[in-house]
Amino acid sequence: MVSIPILAGSALLIVILASSIRVVRQYERAVIFRLGKIKKERGPGLFALIPLADKMVRVDMRVRELDVPKQTVISKDNVTLEVDAVIYYKVMDASRAIIEVEDFEAATLLLAQTTLRDILGQNELDTILSDRDDLNKRIKEILDSTTGPWGMHVVMVTMRDVSLPENMLRAIARQAEAEREKRARIILAEGEYQASKMMNQAADMYEDKPSALKLREYQTLTEIAKEKNLIVVSTGSDDGHRNSDLPLFMGLARAAVSNK
Repeated sequence: MVSIPILAGSALLIVILASSIRVVRQYERAVIFRLGKIKKERGPGLFALIPLADKMVRVDMRVRELDVPKQTVISKDNVTLEVDAVIYYKVMDASRAIIEVEDFEAATLLLAQTTLRDILGQNELDTILSDRDDLNKRIKEILDSTTGPWGMHVVMVTMRDVSLPENMLRAIARQAEAEREKRARIILAEGEYQASKMMNQAADMYEDKPSALKLREYQTLTEIAKEKNLIVVSTGSDDGHRNSDLPLFMGLARAAVSNK
């Protein structure tokens, strides 16, 4: 019969061998330390470790998001606002991400908070509100250059929300209303200017051709005559003063008869 020590030793050996087998997923990499020194980077797939000598650290190589909490920022024109952002990054070199920095995610978060406050503090409020894409690119470039030696790559930075005080929101609303009123007045003035030019040209034409002015007068009288409750009195022809007053007297007579 097999003795108990042999059975115990065999069981212990099986447990040690089983514990040395590792499986790394497709999106992971394993950094192997042998007796405290970095040995190699393994994965994905199945591999074995030397029991009691090797230690493995898993690193996720997928794109990950980092939520930057709201930061109180004072802009260049002394406006206090609160800004939060989202950072997307990924690990490019698993060994450097483990060796160069203790906690690359926490370090990136703190760096992002500081960079966000610094960049926005160098710009005025109007720039922060209108040029957010350019500011996002500047923050991304700074973070990418700083985290590059850590084996990381910042994919994208976006400011998610910019919160302003109530008094500043009211001031922006008044400014926008004044800007719209300004544009409306400019458009109205341009219309009046163009209309005055056309009227000046028409006056010159009527001065050169009095008959055209008379035709225009007749057209206006025709339009006025469409109102049934109006009496139109024309001055008649300009050929002679004697004939020109006759229509006037006739119109007044008709008006007097109709009022009786």
